[in-house]
Amino acid sequence: MANERIGEKLVKNALITTDQLLEAQKEQKTSGSRLGSQLVKLGYLSEEQLVKFLSDQYGLPPMILRDKKPESDVVALIPLHVVQKYNAIAFARNGSTLKVAMTDPTNIFAVDDLKFLTGYSIEVYVTSEDSLKWAIDNFYDQSASLDEALSGFESDQDAIELAGGEDDVAVGDLEREADQAPVIKLVNITLVDAIKKGASDIHIEPYEKYMRIRYRLDGILYQVMRPPMRLKNAIVSRIKIMARLDIAERRLPQDGRIKLRIQGGKEVEFRVSILPTLFGEKVVLRILDKSGLQLDMTKLGFEEGALAKFKEGIYRPWGMVLVTGPTGSGKTTTLYSALSELNKIDCNISTAEDPVEYDLAGVNQVQMHEEIGLSFAAALRSFLRQDPDIILVGEIRDFETAEIGIKSALTGHLVLSTLHTNDAPSTINRLLNMGIEPFLVASSVNLIVAQRLARKICPHCKKEDDVTKETIIQMGIDPEQAENVVCYRGEGCSQCNKTGYQGRIALYEVLPVDDVIKEMILMGASSSEIKQEAINRGMKTLRQSGLTKIVEGITSVPEVLRTTMAD
Repeated sequence: MANERIGEKLVKNALITTDQLLEAQKEQKTSGSRLGSQLVKLGYLSEEQLVKFLSDQYGLPPMILRDKKPESDVVALIPLHVVQKYNAIAFARNGSTLKVAMTDPTNIFAVDDLKFLTGYSIEVYVTSEDSLKWAIDNFYDQSASLDEALSGFESDQDAIELAGGEDDVAVGDLEREADQAPVIKLVNITLVDAIKKGASDIHIEPYEKYMRIRYRLDGILYQVMRPPMRLKNAIVSRIKIMARLDIAERRLPQDGRIKLRIQGGKEVEFRVSILPTLFGEKVVLRILDKSGLQLDMTKLGFEEGALAKFKEGIYRPWGMVLVTGPTGSGKTTTLYSALSELNKIDCNISTAEDPVEYDLAGVNQVQMHEEIGLSFAAALRSFLRQDPDIILVGEIRDFETAEIGIKSALTGHLVLSTLHTNDAPSTINRLLNMGIEPFLVASSVNLIVAQRLARKICPHCKKEDDVTKETIIQMGIDPEQAENVVCYRGEGCSQCNKTGYQGRIALYEVLPVDDVIKEMILMGASSSEIKQEAINRGMKTLRQSGLTKIVEGITSVPEVLRTTMAD
């Protein structure tokens, strides 16, 4: 059934208007998807309406695959490459009959092939393109697709050529290698596979006798592939071309961005960093998927009391709120969630970031360029002439930035920023060590938040863990409470890539700088003294926050031990 006929019949049946059809046809030319899928994507049709319409047209029963949970042995009767070739997937079996959902049930050659391949009689159901794509993503383990992408290449053995040095490769050769179909396919599959698995970073690393590709999943690196050594220049060149970088420059670091539109029209951005190493260029791609950005503060991991203190700190008209922790501990997400909460029509917000990871509507974001003199300090000075209400400084790295930030906080602005410290109380000493006077720290800082990210136990394979009571008592849980604590772990399943964990949650340590803490800062108290006083006044430490998540069954004992220190 041609797209034009489908469109005309949808209009005739009053399911869409002529204008909606024209817009969908226009979008279809750029996306390459089917007309029905484009109409669903634009919101002009629901998936149920489309499938019912197709069912009526073909005279076949409809099938919404999202409603099905087929047995894995039934799905496996049709291999993935055949499913993708014919857009047909098995979802049920009844005696000698196999029930198959297809997007084009008029393809009698496909039905004959499936009958021959499986040995079953084929009962055809009609489904939509989006429904089929969802089923492929959820019913098949596609890790094999990476191996399939490599199948066109010879093995590593005897593939290492020592004839010329790295610098002898001509730019024209690099361009030709990068444009080879197998290389393009390999890079594309790697990027899409990382997105599907929920990776935050992709590492492509060359060594003396091999190269490897690793994904960072929930903060931990896992190796996924070892491509042939001879492909290292072609892979890097392909990524450079996608990121519009100089493929001829192989001795200096380079940074760029790649934007991809994947299934369903979703846009995903990659931040590309290329670093020359001893055996070639290492590539790290940070995946910036805005759809996965969590800006709801109630879902970040704050306990109720800590969230109330955090909100109180960011709603003050002036002063400084600092979020601390190591790289990759979720500081940016916490600050973005605060900005999202504060971003109102009557508020002027300016941010200085390096790099700008996500664009926030209604916020004036500035990318730092140290090489041309646009540093955090320079941006801060400029912000103060822009009539700001709220200022975000990506990171306080030096005395100059800290000084301007604190002076901004003292002159009627709310300043949000980050620091690299181990816990909240030690942040005060870090500022003092930078050269900031104690009275300035005491009078400007409203609140300090320390945080870490702990992996959440996969809900699909969650099981009780045999952790001894002595272990959790040693970790800091009250002996009486320990009697009733049940610990959990993840066994590992297809939903969590066999890791036992799925997603992450933040552990928070929230220190309000009240009058007592201010007095201690002015008196020169140590970090440990401030920490003890804060605990006495109700502050939950990172370890205690982790123990709460264990009691709630959110994370595991090994995760809390990995991410927090004993008090």
